[in-house]
Amino acid sequence: MLKLKLQTGNLTSVSEFFLLGLSDDPELQPLLWILFLAMYLVTMLGNLLIILVVTSDPHLHNPMFFFLSNLSLADIGFVSTTVPKMIVNIQTHSRVISYVGCLTQMSIFILFGCMDCLLLSVMAYDRFVAICHPLYYTVIMNPRLCCSLVLVSFFLSLLDSQVHNLIVLQLTYFENVDISNFFCEPSQLLKLACSDPFTNNIVKYFDGAIFAFLPFLGIFFSYYKILSSILRIPSGRRYKAFSTCGSHLAVVCLFYGTGLGVYLNSTISESPRKGAVASVMYTVVTPMLNPFIYSLRNRHIKRTMWRFSSKIF
Repeated sequence: MLKLKLQTGNLTSVSEFFLLGLSDDPELQPLLWILFLAMYLVTMLGNLLIILVVTSDPHLHNPMFFFLSNLSLADIGFVSTTVPKMIVNIQTHSRVISYVGCLTQMSIFILFGCMDCLLLSVMAYDRFVAICHPLYYTVIMNPRLCCSLVLVSFFLSLLDSQVHNLIVLQLTYFENVDISNFFCEPSQLLKLACSDPFTNNIVKYFDGAIFAFLPFLGIFFSYYKILSSILRIPSGRRYKAFSTCGSHLAVVCLFYGTGLGVYLNSTISESPRKGAVASVMYTVVTPMLNPFIYSLRNRHIKRTMWRFSSKIF
């Protein structure tokens, strides 16, 4: 039974929310449990392996792999915020999450989601310097700047998560307690709040512009300059230049493509449940595929993984 304290009219002061999940069909629950547990384990194993390989091989101690290991760390936090709770809910046949737990999940989700966006833009800048200014690469991308970029990305993401937290904390009354997703998705909480929809939309669009559109604009500008630089070099060396940023471009397309698809689906489709299914792509599938994209396309990582596995087995 959900704990609700009734107020005037149809407003309720909420102490718990109800996560509707992906499906109400009881026969699908064991399949969803197995599927999400398998995806979570693969995601954790793949990203932990990337971090272990990068830290154990001195040849991979350069800015590109430093940012990659931090991206894997952010992906671990990103997927661990939502999937374990869903697995536990399916196992215990309970979809209730406390008000405090919901706000905590939302803020951590925003923290690591923003970290992904900002780190992808930082990695694009790294590729821009490496291809367009190769002679000054080691001077520009020095360890101090690399650590500063990661720390700035973290603190900006933390700021964004706390801003959302403060906004939702002001909204003590809600029209409904049913969240049409398998986690406390920020836009869903704003939709449920008994406040001015215009204000909610301003918050959503402003946040999207600052922490999604601007990083994407930085990535687009970096690759515009990279493409312009590559077209000026001899054709025999173009493949090597393209291959150095192919993995990153694939991850950018996957992350932003699925995120944009979820956003368009939520604005066009009238079914919230379809939006929940679509959100699985960027919250679970993308962090799971990132290690495979980088390891399969990067010969340095493949060589180190092969050497590392040979020592173990």
